[in-house]
Amino acid sequence: MPAEAKKAQSSAPLPFTAKEKANGAKYHPEILKEFGGAYQSPQTSYVQSVGKKIALQSGLANSEGEFTVTFLNSAVNNAFAIEGGYVYITRQLAALCNSEAEMAGVLGHEVGHTAARHSKKRQKQATIANILGAIGTIGGAMLGDSGGLAGALGGAAKQYSGQLAQLFTLSYSRGQEEQADDLGIQYLSKAGYDPSALSAMLNSLALQTAVDAKAAGLNSHSVPEWASTHPDPAKRVVRALTVAKKYPSNNVRKADAHLNAINGMMYDDDPKEGVIEGQEFLHPDLRLRFAVPQGYGMSNGSQAVSINGNGGKALFTTQPYNGDRKAYIDAAFKAVVGDQQQVSYGAIKNPTVNGISAFYASTNVQTQQSGVVTLMIFAYEWAPNQAFHFVTITPSNSMPFESMFESVTRLTDRQAADIKPRKLRVVTVNKSDSVASLASRMAYKNFQTERFLALNGITANSTLSAGQKVKIVTY
Repeated sequence: MPAEAKKAQSSAPLPFTAKEKANGAKYHPEILKEFGGAYQSPQTSYVQSVGKKIALQSGLANSEGEFTVTFLNSAVNNAFAIEGGYVYITRQLAALCNSEAEMAGVLGHEVGHTAARHSKKRQKQATIANILGAIGTIGGAMLGDSGGLAGALGGAAKQYSGQLAQLFTLSYSRGQEEQADDLGIQYLSKAGYDPSALSAMLNSLALQTAVDAKAAGLNSHSVPEWASTHPDPAKRVVRALTVAKKYPSNNVRKADAHLNAINGMMYDDDPKEGVIEGQEFLHPDLRLRFAVPQGYGMSNGSQAVSINGNGGKALFTTQPYNGDRKAYIDAAFKAVVGDQQQVSYGAIKNPTVNGISAFYASTNVQTQQSGVVTLMIFAYEWAPNQAFHFVTITPSNSMPFESMFESVTRLTDRQAADIKPRKLRVVTVNKSDSVASLASRMAYKNFQTERFLALNGITANSTLSAGQKVKIVTY
């Protein structure tokens, strides 16, 4: 038996306790709300069956029926598992997988974290954020430091904690990651898959990490995706492959089955939550549009759009509004700095932006690691009982977001109707096809080649063969 298998099996996990099952059941509805809900599609039963099969290999339960596998309607590359047998994968990450074995491998890795009780070893409070292993504060996330604005001011950023739990997370330790990789590889072998599939998945994830960083205006060390909670995926590719070679290989990947299953699946943003098109964010239901400056990128979530660049950070979001502008501004500031800290921001300004009545206020605050920064709330009265706002944090006396504030407009019915979802398509390579020709069919305004390569887990110098199946994204 391989040494890794002996090590993994030397302390077989105890079955889930009644308390763990109760905790999982408690947080499951909150997770569904935060991650766009369960995705009901032709792919759902396929994903559930693969997830239950791999989860059963953990020994945490005696039957597949004791696991709840959820296919999430989220455009974030993410997968995770929580105590009690709850396992999750987003449609975005399922689409990145190039075989059934790769998807099973990433799910096995996450189940491995729960089998090793990693969350209990590093978390002390039972909240939605850290049950996912993802403690988020708006200040720490937006400023990119350990204390951040909320840390410096003692706030908890309660309103945005769910969104930031999704996008900005704490890492597992290196040892915990390696143990979860080892368990995932073991589960693949036990389930009859090629154990090297996890290494292939990590390679695709490393490629996608770089694309996501560019598209979101971030560097490769601050990508707010599944990859950022699992550090250095490129380095782990080699290690995972080395471990996998110590298990008997049957080369079972089931690539065709996976590609056939995910063909036609919605990809990237769900128009119901708005879509990102280049530098623009468009929401057909709200009839809303804005554009971020060049050099900035966006990441769309269920409760906010995060905006990132070298000159500042921002969120676009909403909260209850009853026509009282001061109360709205106060609540927005409080969501950033917490309940205990008072913010003095002077007079509220009341401009008109593209025919929309707006109001904003700003203040300078001292942070632990970034010095004095400017915190601004720029809001728009969309209706008598509805408002939206940007939260921006920028260096003091810097104004990088003026064009973004001025870009907010209402979409016409025709413009809203023209917004279509993207679809994942599996195509067969012809003799005349090349990476360049296939990448040109990707339904994006930027990084077409990089997106195509990452989606298919290949590099720029890869040679395509006639008859080969590859994925593209179309409207």
